[in-house]
Amino acid sequence: MTDLTSTRPSGLPQPRRYDGINWVGVKTLYLREVRRFWKVGAQTVAAPVVTTLLYMLVFVVALKDSRPPIDGTPFAEFVAPGLIMMAILNNAFANASSSLIQAKIMGTATDFLTPPLSPLELTIGFSMGAATRGIVVGAVTAVCVMPFARLGLANVAAILWFSLTASLMMGMLGVFAGLWAEKFDQLAAVQNFLIMPMTFLSGTFYLVDNLPEPFATISHFNPIFYMIDGFRFGFIGHAEGNVWIGVATSAALTVLGAYACWRVFKSGWRLKS
Repeated sequence: MTDLTSTRPSGLPQPRRYDGINWVGVKTLYLREVRRFWKVGAQTVAAPVVTTLLYMLVFVVALKDSRPPIDGTPFAEFVAPGLIMMAILNNAFANASSSLIQAKIMGTATDFLTPPLSPLELTIGFSMGAATRGIVVGAVTAVCVMPFARLGLANVAAILWFSLTASLMMGMLGVFAGLWAEKFDQLAAVQNFLIMPMTFLSGTFYLVDNLPEPFATISHFNPIFYMIDGFRFGFIGHAEGNVWIGVATSAALTVLGAYACWRVFKSGWRLKS
């Protein structure tokens, strides 16, 4: 019997192999995610900024005479960092989750499943794209709230650390939500019943220690509390909780989220089945 392998034409194209990480593919996926939200910037960037400014108008401008300083910090300067962090968290989550659910519904998931992208490279591309949107919206929001609040720079490292880890963490959570949801209603349920309560009950507008028990203690188990508290520390110089616990929590959740995303992409959950 003739050995068929010996008659195989040598000129057939072979799958491209990469040593290490396919940085070209990662860059392409990342740029795809960035251009996707940037193309509709009025919806993805301008709209969240307007929402934040409305919060500032309601809680700061309209009520400025009835809200005393919090721990010696003017109310506007206390609230502004929390609102900026809320914008970062919500938009990082929205970018990854909406991208994946749209890919599943429209049947375009093959755009990133067919190319030679490993689970790790998919994780990097989607999470970095989500983080970029979150940080861009946060930066624009910070500029827009400056007329209402004097934002200092007490610790730049804390601002950079918590903005980056929070956006990556929420981007990875957005990956799970986008893969899990079968329709936009389910994705909206995650935002309305999980993300929004966790952000609003994390000390954005008040000190969590002023809450009655057991809610004050429960709030300290909310990871978003540490994101907002640490981010605010970078602006005003003091925190309600322990900043180092926030650093450790954000680092651990980011690493855990990256590992979990790698696992779900490797298994093809809700993408290949």
